[in-house]
Amino acid sequence: MERISELLRRVLMIAGGVSLLALTLLATMNVALRIFQVPVSGTYEVVSFLGAIVTAGALGYTQKRKDHIVVDILSEKFPAQVKRVLDRVSYVLILVFFTIVSWQTFVYGKRLLVTGELSETLKIAYYPFVFLVSIGFAVLALTILLDLIETVWTRKEKK
Repeated sequence: MERISELLRRVLMIAGGVSLLALTLLATMNVALRIFQVPVSGTYEVVSFLGAIVTAGALGYTQKRKDHIVVDILSEKFPAQVKRVLDRVSYVLILVFFTIVSWQTFVYGKRLLVTGELSETLKIAYYPFVFLVSIGFAVLALTILLDLIETVWTRKEKK
């Protein structure tokens, strides 16, 4: 399961990186062309779509690196055993939350697919980007699940 998770994280990170590069180039080109009164049509829409891919692509990778913000003002004062219990409880809560977020984002994407909603200027369908965000949240949830299993398993090994 770890290999599948790693592959998914890597694919999403590559998609996010390529999207970030495209977003940067498009925004720069649009600003440069505005000087000549020839802005790129639909830049706002494309930048929004690419931004969603960038964000979704980074979620699982960032979790694996433990780079998300953690506030441990209270937990740092507890003994190590209490910290481990709190970590497990927080992993379970976060796992449930992001599983629900992924599921509801997928449901929203299906609704957009059925209604055929398109962006205003370029008439690009919204649903593929919403599905990508849903996949990003699902990979985040999978990574959190693996982290939870790791915290339980490593503790049992140490006994």
